[in-house]
Amino acid sequence: MSGHSKWATTKHKKAAIDAKRGKIFAKLIKNIEVAARTGGADPGGNPTLYDAIQKAKKSSVPNDNIDRAVKRGGGLDGAGVDYETLMYEGYAPGGVAVLIECLTDNRNRAAAEVRVALTRNGGSLGEAGSVGYMFSRRGVIMVPAADGLTEDDLLMAVLEAGADEVNGLGEDGFEILCEPTDLVAVRTALQEAGIDYDSAEAGFQASTNIEVDVEGARKVIRVVDALEDSDEVQNVWTNADISDEVLAKLDED
Repeated sequence: MSGHSKWATTKHKKAAIDAKRGKIFAKLIKNIEVAARTGGADPGGNPTLYDAIQKAKKSSVPNDNIDRAVKRGGGLDGAGVDYETLMYEGYAPGGVAVLIECLTDNRNRAAAEVRVALTRNGGSLGEAGSVGYMFSRRGVIMVPAADGLTEDDLLMAVLEAGADEVNGLGEDGFEILCEPTDLVAVRTALQEAGIDYDSAEAGFQASTNIEVDVEGARKVIRVVDALEDSDEVQNVWTNADISDEVLAKLDED
C-alpha cells in the first residue's frame, strides 16, 4: 500500500506483495507504457519514464519486459493500449478515508471492481470530493538501508534540492518527502551523492489521520488488499494511523 510508510514496510505486507508478484509486475509494466506514451520513449528526456523503469528494475522486472513496454507505450511497435488514470474515493471500516488510483482502458470495469472490493470488505464508495480534500500530492522517494547511512546524511544530500522531510524506517530504510515538482531534483541529488534509491514517484499524503486498533487495522488492510488485488488499481492511500504497537501485534499473526 502506498502513502503510509509504516504500512508499506511491514513484513506481512511484504509477504502479500511477494505472493502477488505477477500482478505487481503487470502494474509496473503498465506504468512504463503510460509514461512512454505521455512523455516519449526516451528515459533521458522523460523523467517519469525514467523513474517508472527504475522502480520496475528494483522490483526485478526482466529487462525484456521493460523494453517491450517502452516500445508499446512509445508507439514503436503499434501494439499499445490507451490507458487513462481515474481516481476514486471511499471509506474503509471505521471511517478511514481511502483514495484509489486506477489505470484502465475500461472505466466501467474499473468502477465496478473498486466498488466490489470496498463493499465486500465493509467499506463503501464515496462521491467525488468526499475524501480527496484530506490528501495532498507529494513526491516520495524510498531509500534502502545501508551501512552507516543516516537521516542526517540524506538530509544534507537532498535539502538544497527541495526535500522537505526525511523519515527513518528502521531496517526498511528511509522515506524522503518533497513537492512533486522537486522530485527529479531530489532524485538527481541522491544520484550525485552516490546514494542508491528504490523508487521515486508522486503520491498522496493524508493531512489528518485516524488512529486504529488491531482489529481496525485488520479491517483496513483487508480493504486495501482487496483493492490492490485488482488489475485496474495502481495505488491505494489511506489516512489510517497504525501505531508501532499495533504493527507488532499484526506481525505476530
